[in-house]
Amino acid sequence: MNSRTLVLIALSLILGLGAAFLANNWLNARLNAGPDDNLQNVVVATVEIPFGQMVEAQQVTLVRMPKGTVPDDAFDATDKVTGKIATFAMLKGDIVRGARLAEHLGGSTLASLIEKDKRAVSVRVDDVVGVGGFLLPGNRVDVLVAKKLGNNSTAVSETILEDLRVLAVDQTASTDKTQPVVVRAVTLEMTGEEAEALVKAQTEGKLQLALRNPLDNQKKPLPPVQEAVAQVEAPAPVPAPKPVVRRSGGGGGGVTVIRGIEVQAAKAQL
Repeated sequence: MNSRTLVLIALSLILGLGAAFLANNWLNARLNAGPDDNLQNVVVATVEIPFGQMVEAQQVTLVRMPKGTVPDDAFDATDKVTGKIATFAMLKGDIVRGARLAEHLGGSTLASLIEKDKRAVSVRVDDVVGVGGFLLPGNRVDVLVAKKLGNNSTAVSETILEDLRVLAVDQTASTDKTQPVVVRAVTLEMTGEEAEALVKAQTEGKLQLALRNPLDNQKKPLPPVQEAVAQVEAPAPVPAPKPVVRRSGGGGGGVTVIRGIEVQAAKAQL
């Protein structure tokens, strides 16, 4: 074997080792490469999550999405949403957002659906008061009361509360039903002042619920408050003192006229 052959063999070995070294570095770089900086983890629903239901671990998963398309209140880990209550129904593939969840602090799941400054009050209904069974959780209603005036048969009705959210019908807070169901009670969400007005109206007359269009969120303007103006009565006029007439004794026939503090003497003509 001549020297030229040895040189070629050595050169082949060097090139082979160099190629293997470069391939190994490239492979390691691909395996150890970090995630794309333009993507981030986002929690999405894997199944439909009804309104009022607690989110379970098997109902959500992580996907990678571009940062510019992710809402600000999205979650990046499934354990951050597990155990929370869905305040809106979510479909499969929907991004799980903080605005659609509420903390479950114990008790029933319905308590977690109530806003912080509001209360839940149940109203006993029948097929008429309950709008023929078409009331479902999430609907908006007005409350009317009909009452009689005095001892006669004249009755009046008025709307006492407007645009109240239906939290539950009977003991169901789910919105997965679309057919009318006759129920015995409807739970409404309202403020403390509205709750007092509702309880008072229940003792005064019969309640009736009116179903609102979901797009109609206008309320009647409250009547303007009229400020009471104090009227100061003018003092009654003081009558002028009647003149006192005194006749002077003697033959002069004099007469003394007294008006208030003025004294005037006059001579009477006989």
